[in-house]
Amino acid sequence: MSLLKEPDYGTPPKPGPAVVDVEIDGLPVTVAEGTSVMRAAALAGVDIPKLCATDRLDAFGSCRLCVVEIDGRRGTPASCTTPVAPGMSVRTQTPKVAKLRQGVMELYISDHPLDCLTCSANGDCELQDMAGAVGLRQVRYGYQGQNHLDATADRSNPYFDFEPSKCIACSRCVRACGEIQGTFALTIEGRGFDSKVSAGAGESFMDSECVSCGACVQACPTATLQEKTVLQLGMPTRSVVTTCAYCGVGCSFKAELRGTELVRMVPHKDGGANEGHSCVKGRFAFGYATHPDRRLKPMVRERITDEWREVSWEEAIGTVARRMREIQAAHGPDAIGAISSSRCTNEEVFVVQKMVRAAFGNNNVDTCARVCHSPTGYGLKQTFGESAGTQDFRSVAAADVIVVIGANPTDGHPVFASRMKKRLREGARLIVIDPRRIDLVRSPHIEAAHHLQLRPGTNVAVVNALAHVAVTEGLVDKGFVADRCEGFAEWAAFIARPEHSPEAVEGITGVPADELRAAARLYAGAPNGAIYYGLGVTEHSQGSTMVMGMANLAMACGNLGRDGVGVNPLRGQNNVQGSCDMGSFPHELPGYRHVSDDAVRTVFEKLWDRPILADPGLRIPNMFDAAVAGSFRGLFVHGEDIAQSDPNLQHVTAALTAMDLVVVQDLFLNETAKFAHVFLPGASFLEKDGTFTNAERRINRVRAVMKPKSGKHEWQIVCEIATAMGYPMSYTHPSEIMDEIASVTPTFTGVSFELLDKLGSVQWPCNPQAPEGTPVMHVDEFTRGKGKFVVTAYVPTDERSTRKFPLILTTGRILSQYNVGAQTRRTENVAWHREDILELHPHDAEVRGITDGDTVRLASRVGQTTLRAHISDRMPTGVVYTTFHHPVTGANVVTTENSDWATNCPEYKVTAVQVGLAI
Repeated sequence: MSLLKEPDYGTPPKPGPAVVDVEIDGLPVTVAEGTSVMRAAALAGVDIPKLCATDRLDAFGSCRLCVVEIDGRRGTPASCTTPVAPGMSVRTQTPKVAKLRQGVMELYISDHPLDCLTCSANGDCELQDMAGAVGLRQVRYGYQGQNHLDATADRSNPYFDFEPSKCIACSRCVRACGEIQGTFALTIEGRGFDSKVSAGAGESFMDSECVSCGACVQACPTATLQEKTVLQLGMPTRSVVTTCAYCGVGCSFKAELRGTELVRMVPHKDGGANEGHSCVKGRFAFGYATHPDRRLKPMVRERITDEWREVSWEEAIGTVARRMREIQAAHGPDAIGAISSSRCTNEEVFVVQKMVRAAFGNNNVDTCARVCHSPTGYGLKQTFGESAGTQDFRSVAAADVIVVIGANPTDGHPVFASRMKKRLREGARLIVIDPRRIDLVRSPHIEAAHHLQLRPGTNVAVVNALAHVAVTEGLVDKGFVADRCEGFAEWAAFIARPEHSPEAVEGITGVPADELRAAARLYAGAPNGAIYYGLGVTEHSQGSTMVMGMANLAMACGNLGRDGVGVNPLRGQNNVQGSCDMGSFPHELPGYRHVSDDAVRTVFEKLWDRPILADPGLRIPNMFDAAVAGSFRGLFVHGEDIAQSDPNLQHVTAALTAMDLVVVQDLFLNETAKFAHVFLPGASFLEKDGTFTNAERRINRVRAVMKPKSGKHEWQIVCEIATAMGYPMSYTHPSEIMDEIASVTPTFTGVSFELLDKLGSVQWPCNPQAPEGTPVMHVDEFTRGKGKFVVTAYVPTDERSTRKFPLILTTGRILSQYNVGAQTRRTENVAWHREDILELHPHDAEVRGITDGDTVRLASRVGQTTLRAHISDRMPTGVVYTTFHHPVTGANVVTTENSDWATNCPEYKVTAVQVGLAI
């Protein structure tokens, strides 16, 4: 594939049908009302020269290069800011406009370095292209006058350089930072000839508010802002469209290569989830794929105290198969199992659960979604009938009130956060429910209408109080409830009890009653109210209850089944949704169908020619308990680092140490590999071919940018293990795995690589009733028929502060790092976050004699660790906060075994701790 050049129509499209007929250079074209002349011309196949204009930004009209003549009008208006009118006749090439354009271009070139042949943007420079387009042949002003050629370059950012001598002050970078990213880190400083792009008075890009999303780099028409990889490696020559492997947004990228070397990742404008935007991780943090820490050869050892020994693939796979069979012979068929990863493709996850059920002969398969979003699956299944979010990301553009609960989108899901911030700048109101004051509470051009700063562990009390206000103040959408729901009367009687009032729960939650009432009225009274939530909802002992509580609230207010509403989980990892869809839980086959269903099992038994047990297998915590007890002896860990990411790590490591065989398949020798007997090298997303399913149920193609560096695909390795264990599994291409998935999974019936390559992506359900997917769920009726109201009693967590452990620890993520940090810590992202930091309130610090930067001891009833302190008023007194990206601090050493009552999702967000100066 050659380098993919996406068309740029100059200005954004206007909504509505094409009803205005115009003529451009004699060519007829019909466009929507309000469309710019520039865009109309581009749609007619006529390119008008431009520099300040691009179709990702609102028209600006500063460069004066796009002037045209319009019959019946005086002057030469800018085509980017001039809307079409019925019957308009435009001439884009006349002697008059040619002279004007050449004069403008002469001014630009007279103050620009004439180093085109050696410039890093040679061949990819719009200024260079436009000089040719306007027919520039001379610069009458010469090059000796006042200029900016000696402006000092800013090379502080680890990923891109800023070369102001090449800047044409078009403001595209400034506008991209504001309009697309919403950070407003850049500005034009000075006036006239002194105008220049600034990241802040006297500040470098690295010292500024810049979040390194790359929007400015992508918008720049010259080499002013340029990726360091382009400077080092040269311009790319070909593109492969693929999907980011970081968070659950699922951004589409053009991986641009020079030969076989990846030069840069450029967000794809046709990406359904991101539409041409990106964050620092997806845009720049891909270097881990070629990091020298990667292990590319299989390794085995008899005991975990032995040194690793590199072996052939045949020996490694044979060792896994032989030792798994030996364990089963000695300890029974249920003594082995597997944990799959949400970082792997749908196809890889599918074959892992198939291997367990068909080759291992049990249902002992679980996924890392157990420790993040399993309550989402349970709660939404009970209320709506489908274990997934209701909307597409675009839907937020129609929201009038947005509720963010237990999520930090600007750090965890930054590309979606940019969409959300744009809608907030347009006038939507925001309610944030979080113990911590996240950036969305107050940031440039945005301020939450309400920040309900609740005590950790009291989510259910808060959502019940919100619903109480809706029910008792007559704010329920009675028509929606009567037509679409069941169980309302019982739930309403429960929720209307006095103990659920804002006044009654104020002492429990710490949220002022009047603030809670005002927030409830705002959401319930909105034409369109949307809920977005994250791990601050699910990682609690009442995670499933809270999910059902949010579903109750949305149904009561009629906020489902159209754009701008819904209950929307912000999935933490790139394929959390897909790994759940593929049957990675021990009680469910693909498509969320219980293993006890005889009809469902029959379908798979006929296809796989193996009996499937009707009883659910072991969940991850059950595997660990059984391992310590001696009955579970062999584990295949596919792409997960459970010795860093799971709670109560002392218990996890005790379980891993007790096993006879631990097999780890990963890119790096991670913390879990310290307890492994076989290490199988994995493949980075750049080496994968398959699909990911993001948080909006969007199935995206993942295409291989390079061959697997280990010599084998991950799905291929799994199939070979199954075959060596006596169950033949063989595919020639991952498309065949997707075909099998589609044949047995109702929501994937119409999905194929061919369809995805044609449409770009689809959102399931994709079937004969919805052949191109389903952006918004539950439009006319819920998947289960009628939405079900569920009584959600608030039950306080067992984890409470005591005299010995008087503080409550809650955890979260930071923008530059991802999950356990195995990838991002091996990139330049460490420039922003080199270690996990403990945030604590000034009062809590003062009484303990702690100052900013001190090394402190963080202890709970199960473990302790040390890390540096940062004094911050983001949390209320009594609450401390840290991230979990670095194994050296190992925040999960202190998290406990408490978990969600329905799914065993760990209660990461509530841990009683004490903090003191490290001795």
